[in-house]
Amino acid sequence: MQKRLVLLGLLLVATAQLASAQLGGRYVFRFLDVPTHARVAGLGGVNVSSGLEDVNAVTANPGLMHGKTDNHLGLTYLNYLADVSQNNLNYTFESSRWGRNAIGIQYLDYGTFTQTNDAGVEEGSFKVRDYALNLSHAATIEHFTLGATAKLVVSSIAGDQAIGALVDIGGTFKHPERDFVVGLAIKNLGVMLKPYDNGEREDMPLDIQVGASYKPEHAPFRLSLTAHQLQRFDIVYLDPTKPGTIDENNEEVKEEKTFGDKLARHFVVGGEFILGPGFQLRAGYNHLRRKELVVENVGGMAGISFGASVKMHAFRFEYTYAKYHVAGASNYLTLNTDLNRFLKKKLD
Repeated sequence: MQKRLVLLGLLLVATAQLASAQLGGRYVFRFLDVPTHARVAGLGGVNVSSGLEDVNAVTANPGLMHGKTDNHLGLTYLNYLADVSQNNLNYTFESSRWGRNAIGIQYLDYGTFTQTNDAGVEEGSFKVRDYALNLSHAATIEHFTLGATAKLVVSSIAGDQAIGALVDIGGTFKHPERDFVVGLAIKNLGVMLKPYDNGEREDMPLDIQVGASYKPEHAPFRLSLTAHQLQRFDIVYLDPTKPGTIDENNEEVKEEKTFGDKLARHFVVGGEFILGPGFQLRAGYNHLRRKELVVENVGGMAGISFGASVKMHAFRFEYTYAKYHVAGASNYLTLNTDLNRFLKKKLD
């Protein structure tokens, strides 16, 4: 009961902080917005209601840790844009004393860069890396699950580090009879403990997300709809240098924001097609990503992602291809395994 009260208390603290959260300005630790595993990437990059059986789902919403993944391990490799790569590890465990928990590591490597002086003369090289250490806890009260994740976040540029302490708070409601889940996640609440050298403390990349997933009875698919960046309605950016159209008076008319565009950019749609007990196909569409990264007169698949999942014995292999821009895309490889299968064999 005490653990449940603590989680409820965190929700109240989050509500109080949101009331005074800054919406504008610069944000640090933006690598936390990068999807951490193939499933959520395949569903459009944002999802807080699908993945009750997925050990990695805790990174999307700590309220998705329902106890079906006890002693499961998840490993993900992301071949991101250019030479950037990301590695993720998640492990869930449950005990009578500590309850339902998970630990995780997110590590993003931007590679090696050439260091020069003011005259352009090379003086060596430096590295840029980001990583986060996560500890999660969740508890179920009837059909509701509440969870929280504490995160220690470090961003390192040429040896200069910025450090932050953050928390994700989430919850889910699972229908007792139907395959219907509603999720809520308040992500990246926290403070910057240490800014970059001689810098100022920056705001955290706060993101409030709400979504639902539903699989009709006997249907071979599950659909998800997720709304994100709900802490601010207007998330539209219009390039001020972009030329406008010429009207009948031969005057330039700049593009203006519309209510429909402001609303649509908050939504992500995803679908999972269950073709068998061990095989799934996934697809997703992220409207914000497409509007910000699509190249006019080129089109392409910006904002679209698709992937597949195959289960073989104690392993589940997952792959996702997520298109960001005509210049590149991301490729996710995830391996999940149930360590209980190996422990039972060893005991036998």
